[in-house]
Amino acid sequence: MTGLDEFRAEVRAWLACNVPKGWRHASVDPSQFVTIQRDWFRRLVDGGYAVPHWPANWPGGGRSLEEQKVIYQELARADAPRLLLTFVSTYHAACTIMEWGTQEQQDRLLPAILDGEIWCQGFSEPGAGSDLASVRTKASRRGDSYIVNGQKIWSTVAQYADKCLLLARTSNETPKQRGLTFLLCDLNRPGITIRPIHQIHGDEEFAEIFFDDVEIPASDRLGEEGQGWVVAQATLASERGLTLLELSERMRGAMWRIADQIACGGREEDTGVLRDFGRLATRVQATNALADQYLAWRIASEEQPGHASLIKLHYARVLREFTAFGLRLASFEGQVHTPITFGGGMETGNWMADFMNSYAWTIAGGSDEIQRNIISEKLLGMPREPRMSAKPEAAS
Repeated sequence: MTGLDEFRAEVRAWLACNVPKGWRHASVDPSQFVTIQRDWFRRLVDGGYAVPHWPANWPGGGRSLEEQKVIYQELARADAPRLLLTFVSTYHAACTIMEWGTQEQQDRLLPAILDGEIWCQGFSEPGAGSDLASVRTKASRRGDSYIVNGQKIWSTVAQYADKCLLLARTSNETPKQRGLTFLLCDLNRPGITIRPIHQIHGDEEFAEIFFDDVEIPASDRLGEEGQGWVVAQATLASERGLTLLELSERMRGAMWRIADQIACGGREEDTGVLRDFGRLATRVQATNALADQYLAWRIASEEQPGHASLIKLHYARVLREFTAFGLRLASFEGQVHTPITFGGGMETGNWMADFMNSYAWTIAGGSDEIQRNIISEKLLGMPREPRMSAKPEAAS
């Protein structure tokens, strides 16, 4: 038995004893969802499996990429809850603070994340979704503080969060990317209003955040003023990269749900269904193969800008195919979905909810169109799309 096999056996044995029993049924209630998520995160921290991607000086950190993949595979195999409540905290916030934070910021903020402090992301706005450079939320310097006014939208779990990664505009006198600054905002500050967004499938995973003369100390800035665009790339890279390894493993681990749907519908002899099942299985395996290739690139220090976008784009497309096929097999009965299971991912077998939820990944972390632009420019070396003139030329 190799060292990696021994590690897999260790993780599998720990999960067999620690995954909350019946969590799917219990977590249809939002209040129970919060309790389950907090308890599960604490178990993972104590077990040493919550932040394997953090440096070795943190509990459970310093794991190799191969070991991280084993953890993701075993979490999927055990059907363990996804850490939705602390996802932004342990990936987006932590990775950005580790790369750009001062030593004082790291010493103050990172231990609090392991203690369960919840972060959300304040990037998107009603008029600036995929085009983050168009952010209009304004941060005006006043002495040792910034005064922030504006609105953010589609902030995951913001209604439960303690702090926010905030991208704000500090200048209109420079190219728009250079006028952004990255701030760390305590959501308990006066002037902040948070309103959950009720989604089509019944969930309230996202929220709006309103800032009305909110004072944020300049000491809670990451990077220099005007470096917000560059700092934000570290945040987005964490979402498009290693996290997709876990998601692809969960989708592969959920293929049994499609097979079960075929069997329950008595369609084992339907050649059309079997053909489509084979095609989907191939696509899911290809998603995992891409994730494996990405892992190999990172291990060999050969990762290039755009590699993570390849996986992000492919995963989003295949997830839609996966949920659409499950919904088709569920027939009319599948059109009426049961209450969504918080933390269950997007392959729960609650087909209508899964299908509607799958569209989020064609937008989250940069839309499919944005990913294609990144791939074409960064990997294929294609020229940037020419900017349209603000005033079209008059017809001759």
